[in-house]
Amino acid sequence: MRGAVAVSADLDDIQVTHGNEALTLYTFNTGEAKHYFCSRCGIYTFHQRRSSPDQYGVNVACIEGMSPFDFAEVPVNEGRTHPKDRIGGGSAIAGWLRYEANPESRERASG
Repeated sequence: MRGAVAVSADLDDIQVTHGNEALTLYTFNTGEAKHYFCSRCGIYTFHQRRSSPDQYGVNVACIEGMSPFDFAEVPVNEGRTHPKDRIGGGSAIAGWLRYEANPESRERASG
């Protein structure tokens, strides 16, 4: 499991505004998906999808003004088999990750 909340975007809808020179490309297995990481800190930034090559999966933590905590519920893929390789179909969703803010934590942060 990557541990990142990723959202989908069409290839033409993504623009790297700074740090492009620090991106490192990683491919494996079929080589179809192109995964980009920061060569300085190692964070997964985005990838061109194997299942939908006309889209990027983008790490929400790398989008200015967004946070993984902006989502109350996120589907979690089982991560062992790629959707293109699933025999007999079936869902790749293993479950849902749910987030609820701790009200005490907010009070301490603002007080």
